[in-house]
Amino acid sequence: MSTKNGGENRFPLETRNIRDHKCRLLAEKFEMKRIFHKAMSKDNSLPAELRDEHRLKLSKLPRNSSFTRIVNRCVFTGRARAVYKMFRMSRIVFRDLADKGALTGVKKSSW
Repeated sequence: MSTKNGGENRFPLETRNIRDHKCRLLAEKFEMKRIFHKAMSKDNSLPAELRDEHRLKLSKLPRNSSFTRIVNRCVFTGRARAVYKMFRMSRIVFRDLADKGALTGVKKSSW
């Protein structure tokens, strides 16, 4: 695979999807801790030292455990842009499969 600038793609398809999956698992694992520390650090009724302590613990969590770092990728191509969340595939793959009739319940509309 080559990119726009003619060089090789930095990460092959399998690597991108595996990294995406690991990031999703990590975010799920630390979700409750992240919510707890975030709520405690924003609670103004608590003393400042305690809020700072929870801010520190929040910063110690792995970066990839945040849901904002998850990138929706196509499960077939690893493409990160124009991915339909419901199907977890890019618009290009979606159109090919829909044209072939491989997606149940999806048909091409015409008006």
